[in-house]
Amino acid sequence: MVELIGAALILFAGTMIGFLQASRYAARPIQIRQLIYALQRLETEIGYGYTPLPEAISRCAAYLPEPIASLLQDVNRRLEQSDELTFRESWEGAANAFWPHTAMRQPEQAALIRLGSALGISDREDQIKNLKLAMQQLQSEEEAARHDSARFSKMWKSLGVLTAALVVILIL
Repeated sequence: MVELIGAALILFAGTMIGFLQASRYAARPIQIRQLIYALQRLETEIGYGYTPLPEAISRCAAYLPEPIASLLQDVNRRLEQSDELTFRESWEGAANAFWPHTAMRQPEQAALIRLGSALGISDREDQIKNLKLAMQQLQSEEEAARHDSARFSKMWKSLGVLTAALVVILIL
């Protein structure tokens, strides 16, 4: 009886590990899409609303889901708390702090950090151009993420179940 319960727990744990990995692959394109949406809102605030950058970031964060909202809120918090930090340093620090809490990878982070180094140091038109460039880069990453999600989600689900089944067979 104890062996049967142990086998069921191993099967459950292996299946959950596989499904957790699959969910990370599925979450990546969704989070990239949310980041693109955030940049679109930021572009609208800067371009059409003539909103100053810190205020535009604050307004955008209010309408976005997690973890993107936390990223933008942290940028604002860093800007407000420290007068010595530049916008680029605040942006990069927030991106590095929140990146482990996302399903996104290094190419998306690099595009976001490049954007942060260009925002806040130029005029409105140049900021809009940089936002559009970052959105284009993220859109290509989103396509790759969708492809990876379709390809690897099923694999991880199956791998979790099959690995757990193999462990159960080896133990029994």
